[in-house]
Formats: sequence, structure tokens, C-alpha cells
Amino acid sequence: MGVDPGTNYTGYGLLSVEGSALGCVALGYIDLAKLEDPYEKLRLLFERVSGLIGEFAPDEVALESPFFGENVQSMLKLGRAQGVAMAAALTRGLPVFEYAPRLVKQSITGRGGASKEQVAALLGKMLKIEYSPKKLDATDGLAVAVCHHFQSSSPLAAAKTKPARNRPSQSWEAFLGQNPERILKTKT
Repeated sequence: MGVDPGTNYTGYGLLSVEGSALGCVALGYIDLAKLEDPYEKLRLLFERVSGLIGEFAPDEVALESPFFGENVQSMLKLGRAQGVAMAAALTRGLPVFEYAPRLVKQSITGRGGASKEQVAALLGKMLKIEYSPKKLDATDGLAVAVCHHFQSSSPLAAAKTKPARNRPSQSWEAFLGQNPERILKTKT
């Protein structure tokens, strides 16, 4: 199960893997936009993710890590949403994996800077699904699941240690290497 946590819309996708064949089991989003109380949003997010886990019984949960932008408040809110989704998986005893947004996009399109529309279009072709350009949060969640499959099943992944349970799949050094524009430069 892949989850793209958000405080207004949380996308999710469940992927089936049989041999080398991938299939989309479920695709959707949790609409939290109409709720004003941030704690009520988190409660509902926990309940819905727990319900999806109960309904579909995934083996693993992959989450997109929060995007490190300039707005610290937004990042904190996304971190809370991610933590709630993570807690829902952990309370069910599922292993959790995290992937940076650039890695998710790169896994699907070959480009870490790809647009949501490009990711959705390639997933549509890859998995033979139709997607709504109005709700790309759902395909973002599915992209996280596909990214996790690619990362955990590649011959290179088998040659190195898999990400530790409940730990980011990338080190900070790797993240900063892929995102040099995120390094704060100060004058001394």
C-alpha cells in the first residue's frame, strides 16, 4: 500500500504483485478538506488508513516523506499527517518504508522533477488504469507503492541492505545531493 499523506487530501493506492505482473487493487484519496479542526483531520485520517489496511490487508506500507519546502508550518502539518498514517500501519504490525518525493517521481518517470500529471499518465499506461486529472493525490499514493516495489525488488536492492523498518530510504546526505537547491547558504 502506498500513501501520499496530506492534510487536505491523502492519496492511497494498493498494488498487487504476482511474479513480474503489477496490478492496481485500489486507488483513491481521503478528503479532509472540508474539516476545519486540524485534530479532527488527523483522527479521521488515522481511522480511514486503518480501515483501508483492514479491508485490503497489505503486506507493507510505503509513505511519501514530507516535501522540504520553505514553509515550515506546511512541512510540520504534512509531518503530522505522515506520522498518523505511519501509526495506523504500525498498530497493525506492518512494516513501513519512506521515500522522498523526487525518488518516487524518478522511479515512475525517470525524472525526479516530473509533474504529477506525468506520473499519473505513466502509471495509467503501466497499470492500465484511468485516472482523473482533478484528483492526482490518488495516483501519487499509487506511485509510492510502485516506487516501493521497484526499490525493494531490483537486483541492486538485493545486493545492498534494504531500508531499516520505519526509517527513511535515503540518508540526509543523499537527499541533499539530489536537492542542492535546498541547502541553506549563509554568509559568514
